[in-house]
Amino acid sequence: MSKIDPTAQVEDGAVIGEGTEIGPFCIIGRNARIGANCKLIGQVTIIGHTTVGDGCVISPFAVLGGAPQDLSYKGEPTTLEIGSGNVIREGATMNVGTVKGGGKTRVGNDGYFMNNSHVGHDCMVGNNAIFATSATLGGHCEIGDAVYIGGLSAVHQFTRIGSYVMVGGLSGVRDDIIPYGLANGQYAVLESLNLIGMKRRKFTKQRLATVRGFYQKLFHGPGTFAERLEAVRPLASEDPAIAEILGFIGKGKRPLCLPTVEK
Repeated sequence: MSKIDPTAQVEDGAVIGEGTEIGPFCIIGRNARIGANCKLIGQVTIIGHTTVGDGCVISPFAVLGGAPQDLSYKGEPTTLEIGSGNVIREGATMNVGTVKGGGKTRVGNDGYFMNNSHVGHDCMVGNNAIFATSATLGGHCEIGDAVYIGGLSAVHQFTRIGSYVMVGGLSGVRDDIIPYGLANGQYAVLESLNLIGMKRRKFTKQRLATVRGFYQKLFHGPGTFAERLEAVRPLASEDPAIAEILGFIGKGKRPLCLPTVEK
């Protein structure tokens, strides 16, 4: 059985999963779908066409499913889909999508979203993401698995961040960041590979050496970036991480976050 505090407002039509606790003064809209064994500590707002997976813990003043912060939105029934096992801390916000952006905002499983973090409309966030305090996504961003975004950092709309990236605190991310990258700075630049994250993923010394060699050739070798990119394409067969990075670059439509200004 679910447990709903008498001060909570749960509209007719909302679906509350078995074992879920709805704490004091929560507001649950009619189109909300909350999975099993969740815990809404209190003063949580879940509105719009929002789905929350099993086992999520949501802290006070979080607002999930609010309207997009986009002037084109006219109240269409767009959605927010949140996976299972997420921890969403105080004051975090996640918005539904827009029609022009595909109509859906999606957050994966097992993420940790610290206080006042924000997922904008039409964003796609992978699994095991960590957003530190006040980390913010503009609309239409694509965030891979196991990405860490530091506190007070902001990601520009339509930007892609590959899997296993670490973004330092107080960073403004305007350009796409390759998988396994470490980016930092007021206007973020690519500082290196995220070696700590790679070691945590059990990269062997040989794999680390192979990927680091590729990284040095691509970002610090002679010639223009375009020339270096063409030269390293055959290295895709040497390691899956290299193939992933090259595939990410190939799909890009925006500028790439680089160590320095490139030609």
